[in-house]
Parts: sequence; C-alpha cells; structure tokens
Amino acid sequence: MELARRARGISPSPTLTIDTRAKEMKAAGANVINFGVGEPDFDTPEHIKEVAVSALQAGMTKYTAVSGIIELRRVIAKKLQDENGLSYKPEEIIVSVGAKHSLYNAFQVLCQEGDEVVLPEPYWVSYLEQIKLCGARPVLVKTTLENGFKLTPDQLRGAITPRSRLLVLNSPSNPTGAVYSRRELEGLADVILTSGIGVISDEIYEKLVYDGEEHVSIASLDPKLKKRTVVINGVSKAYAMTGWRIGYAAAPLRVTKAMTDLQSHSTSNPTSIAQAAAVSALAGDQEALQEMLRKFAERREYILERLTAIDGVQCSRPGGAFYVFPHVGAFWGKQYRGTEMKSGTDLARLLLEERQVALIPGIAFGDDDYIRLSYATDRETIREGLDRIEAVLKELR
Repeated sequence: MELARRARGISPSPTLTIDTRAKEMKAAGANVINFGVGEPDFDTPEHIKEVAVSALQAGMTKYTAVSGIIELRRVIAKKLQDENGLSYKPEEIIVSVGAKHSLYNAFQVLCQEGDEVVLPEPYWVSYLEQIKLCGARPVLVKTTLENGFKLTPDQLRGAITPRSRLLVLNSPSNPTGAVYSRRELEGLADVILTSGIGVISDEIYEKLVYDGEEHVSIASLDPKLKKRTVVINGVSKAYAMTGWRIGYAAAPLRVTKAMTDLQSHSTSNPTSIAQAAAVSALAGDQEALQEMLRKFAERREYILERLTAIDGVQCSRPGGAFYVFPHVGAFWGKQYRGTEMKSGTDLARLLLEERQVALIPGIAFGDDDYIRLSYATDRETIREGLDRIEAVLKELR
C-alpha cells in the first residue's frame, strides 16, 4: 500500500527517538545518563493517585463527554480566572489527550492549505510537524542566545504576510526555558492586533518559573486579543502526570466547538479516571508542586554553573521549564579520536555511543549549533552526566 503524502512527510520525534535508544541501551546493561526526556522524574503526588483509584473503584469507567467532564472544565475555568485573569465558560474549554493533542486539534481547525504560521526558532519539535500536517507552511523566525531566545515585535512584523494565520508562542519555552515578560508580550500584542492574526499560546510550563519571574498569558492583556487566542495547558509537567495524558485548550466557543467535533471523530473523550485525577491536581493541595519547583531550581543552578565553566560552551539562564540549551558551535571542526565534530547531531551521537549520555541535538529544535539537556533528573545523575560530557569536550582537539 502506498502512503499518503502527509504521512511520507512526517519526521519522527527526535526526543522520543533518542529516549527510546537510551532505554534500549540501558535494558542491555549500559549505564546510560538520560538528559533527553522532557518529563519530571518525580512521581505523581499521592493525593492525586488516590482520587484516580477511588474513581476506578466507584465505576468511573465509561465514556465521558467528548470535551471532558463538567467538573474538570469548571475547575479549569476557575484556575484560568484565579491564576491568569482569564474568564472562560466551561463550554469554551476542551480537555484532550495531553497538551500535544490540544495543539493538534487547534492547528487542524484553524489552518488549511496555503496558510502560514509564524514559528519562533528554536521551537518545540512537534509544532513544525503539526503545522505541516494541516497543510500550512511554517515561517521560521530565528531568535538568538543574545536576545534571550525571544521573538521581537519587529521580527514578528517582518514575518507577517497576507497569508499569515497564526503565531505560535511558547512561554516558558521548550527548549530554551525563555519566559516572556509582560512588557515583551505587550509589544507582540500590538503587532498581533494590528495584523489580525491569531495566537496559539502554549503555556504547559507556566508553573515552572524561577528567579521571581511572572508567567503572563498573552490572552490576558486585551479582550480583543483573548478572542484571537487559543490557550493551551495541561497537568503533565507541573504535577508529574505525563503518562496520564490530560491537556486542555481554552478559546472562543466557535473554536472549541470545532475542536470538540474533530476530537469526537478521533479519540473521543480523554481517559475518565485521568480526568478525575486532574480535578484533584488543579483544585487540591499544591505543596508537592512547590517542592518539585524548589528542587528544579537547585538543579538549574548546578547545571548552569557546570556548563558555563566549560571553555567553549555558552548558555543562557533559563527563566522557566526544566531545560538548558547551550551553544556548542565552538567545537565544530575539532576531532574526537579521529572523528570530526560538525554539528550538535554529531556531538549527541558521540556522547550516546561512546559515553552513554543521551541528550537532544539542537537540529530537533531548528539549530544544530546547540544541544538540549533536561535537568528533570536527580542531582547525582546530573553530576555524573556532566562529568562525562566535560571529559569528551576537553578531549576534542
């Protein structure tokens, strides 16, 4: 059977590919240090798991409404009002099978063949593929380490054409950890409102911010902007619930209805008991989140200190999420035991095969002069992994 053109154009997720390879090596007995995977190493808090068990025992095992149980959508609406200053009715919220699914639904109902989507680079790997899957063209706008990996109003203005449909905004960012300030968002908002494009605002890392940074949802800046924005979020990162697969979107009713209709013909509702657990996550005790955030902050300090002490490595200070995105282009042209390094892909391959360190080459995010490391792992693992990385980099000649 011949594959459809859209299927032939899909690239596998580099992050999941490397994570799979690392796990295969580990299963074979290798002592692999994995900086690749984007999920907290903490367990889901007990009170959340207990609610899921109770829901299971109570027989909550049937189909729910496609857009999610009303209790969860009400809790999400309250969360958005209380924490983000955003007023949504439950029917303007749809719960999906993870934030990635929420994003997919949004792109599918908002974009079509010939549309353009402005995508700041570096970008999370799945944005690019999801934009292409709906027939649209990603318009990449390069941000740099020097400007904190943030899109400027002038850059946005220069990228917009008559075919522009959406801007994808991710704050805090994967892979860079960049967090847009209120003033920076206001500058982008002026361009968005003038041009009339829409926004997909991915806020999945919103609770993981450091140094007194404030997470601001761009939709909260102006009622007119809210009408042009799809807010994407979920429980995966903040509550260590990646495997539960609960994400959500909030948007004008016309958009969420279209997303619900689409979802009704793909996955239907998210898992029933996972929805019950998500209610507990969002409305329950937040102490476990604060403890997780404290540990992430400590790890961030350590990994930054170690990386910036290595000659040739440049690394910005991430304001949020749990990644660092160091520039390693100074090593291109150097050799490791006869093998020349030309890119982040070469370096990532070398580190995995020779020193059993898994990380993501920057090409996955649009720039192969970088590598991404996740510090969502324990301090001792980070120390050992950085020792191995440093040893390899010092051996490059």
